[in-house]
Amino acid sequence: MGNNLSMLAVFSSHHQEFFVSIDKSEAENIGRGVTGKDQGGCVDSYDVTVEEDLGEIQLIKIEKRKYWYQDDWYLKYITVKTPMGDYLEFPCYRWITDEKEIVLRDGRAKLPRDDKTQILKQHRRKELETRQKMYRWKEWHPGFPLSIDAHSHSDLPRDIQFDNEKGIDFILNYSKALPKEQLTETRAISAVSEYVMQHWKEDFMFGYQFLNGCNPVLIRRCTEIPKKLPVTMDMVECSLERNLTLEQEVKQGNIFIVDYELLDGVDANKTDPCTIQYLAAPICLLYKNLENKIVPIAIQLGQKPGPDNPIFLPSDATYDWLLAKIWVRSSDFHIHQTVTHLLRTHLVSEVFSIAMFRQLPAVHPLFKLLVPHMRFTIAINTKAREQLICECGLFDKANATGGGGHVQMVQKAMKDLTYSSLCFPEEIKAKGMDSKEDIPYYYYRDDGIKVWEAIKSFAEDVIHIYYESDEVVCEDVELQAFVKDIYVYGMRGVKASGFPKMVRTREKLAEYLTVIIFTTSAQHAAVNFGQYDWCSWIPNAPPTMRRPPPTEKGTVTIEQIVESLPDRGRSCWHLGAVWALSQFQDNELFLGMYPDEHFVEKPVKEAMEKFRKNLDEIVNAIAERNKNKKLPYYYLSPDRIPNSVAV
Repeated sequence: MGNNLSMLAVFSSHHQEFFVSIDKSEAENIGRGVTGKDQGGCVDSYDVTVEEDLGEIQLIKIEKRKYWYQDDWYLKYITVKTPMGDYLEFPCYRWITDEKEIVLRDGRAKLPRDDKTQILKQHRRKELETRQKMYRWKEWHPGFPLSIDAHSHSDLPRDIQFDNEKGIDFILNYSKALPKEQLTETRAISAVSEYVMQHWKEDFMFGYQFLNGCNPVLIRRCTEIPKKLPVTMDMVECSLERNLTLEQEVKQGNIFIVDYELLDGVDANKTDPCTIQYLAAPICLLYKNLENKIVPIAIQLGQKPGPDNPIFLPSDATYDWLLAKIWVRSSDFHIHQTVTHLLRTHLVSEVFSIAMFRQLPAVHPLFKLLVPHMRFTIAINTKAREQLICECGLFDKANATGGGGHVQMVQKAMKDLTYSSLCFPEEIKAKGMDSKEDIPYYYYRDDGIKVWEAIKSFAEDVIHIYYESDEVVCEDVELQAFVKDIYVYGMRGVKASGFPKMVRTREKLAEYLTVIIFTTSAQHAAVNFGQYDWCSWIPNAPPTMRRPPPTEKGTVTIEQIVESLPDRGRSCWHLGAVWALSQFQDNELFLGMYPDEHFVEKPVKEAMEKFRKNLDEIVNAIAERNKNKKLPYYYLSPDRIPNSVAV
């Protein structure tokens, strides 16, 4: 608390208020009374003794007075020992700033229906009214999910700002500090990035990334060759290994497709008059060979077939085929960064966060459940809007979709942002990718389903502690307001999004909470932390292309490929960004770690313990599978899944 004087007020069932002052210069006792830390990070505890009987304590108010200088104080919790020897926990885990006050309830989670006294009902209502003034919705771009109303990180409520802003600025600005001449020397090599560098030209590596790279969400089973991709049997016969026709291979489920139609019509970056940049919207056909490996068999670089839009094949000249694959990898990078990563984890998670702060008071069991999964999300997105995806930000400097293209992409991708597409097992099934027997090496799917089930089981356990029936779910006005906020402001009230306006059953609530926790933790980890592994070798993920896609076969040279790839400066920006975005935070909190004790009840602590055991089993199974693998898949190992979107 520095030299700040604080007042502690206790509101009790005896209708009395008891005040005591705490002054750091005088309070030398270390006990379990009031525990918090000052801005310097020092953790202190203070004992406060009260002689008279206060009755049942309902609220505790902490009021900070400015003394000599400005000094914010982070209050962890207050523990009260009653005359009977019982302990009451009053969790806080919030900053007390300026001459503000915080009113706390004890740590037992309560639904709105559980509050019987006027003072508790009033406290609950006032907390939400205050929060709704602090956490306001704002449209950043037309058609986007709404975000926080703040121009900069310093505008945010203190409770959701980064603990160490310098640290995050370093991460976001890392690439600016990387001199171009150090590009090759600075490239720290991971085992996966080394393997990518050695094998990136090979068809098996190209196909493998659709399953287990950092964008493993686009591939789907092809049930019919689209008319816009006029592939014939003659073209692909030499790639097929089962003595079947192309149609028969499709019927047997051996053909897969990735279509980058979203990029069609998106404007390429024009912010640098010295470098013309290009985008393409390829369609890629893939085949499951007799080794169960997924390999490419045809690539068309534009959406409209025609003589100037040839279908490239593995049987073509080496450089023709290589450049076609590079174009697909570049297109994949753009969809990954803007849709898979930015829209479908960062922006969606921010919607969940804002709605939670606006509609769920700290005493609500779902606030206590969700708050660890919202840590720093609004802060990192605000920083990104300030530095990365703003005008003249990193996107504009390094990427072909900068200068407004990424905005167009998000606007177009909103139509596919549905509730069912965020339900992991449902989305995998919808793409025809759910059979482990048919597609044995899809580790993203296998690990993701295990983590999804563990989260869902945990959510069900917590729900059954507080909601004894579906009727109680329906009656929870705060929960329903939370769900409605997400639908109205996050999904812009679009019925086709499939987001519910109301949750009516415990089963549906468990699924809804699993969507939120999985998206903010596992899904983000799966598509974020592999960026350095897969994107640091520039030809495997070019952030821009400096020559247009080839319009005829037989003309591509190695010189043309080199001239198409990003220049040294843009490569440098890109490399710094993918390195920075792949780093864990200092003191990262991983899935199942809940050091802030928002919950105090024993049944919830037992549910957490069960959750951790389930996660440990998944960690061990993944470690066992990865043994001796040249390309281990570990992005969905729970010990590598941060609780929240924080980078």
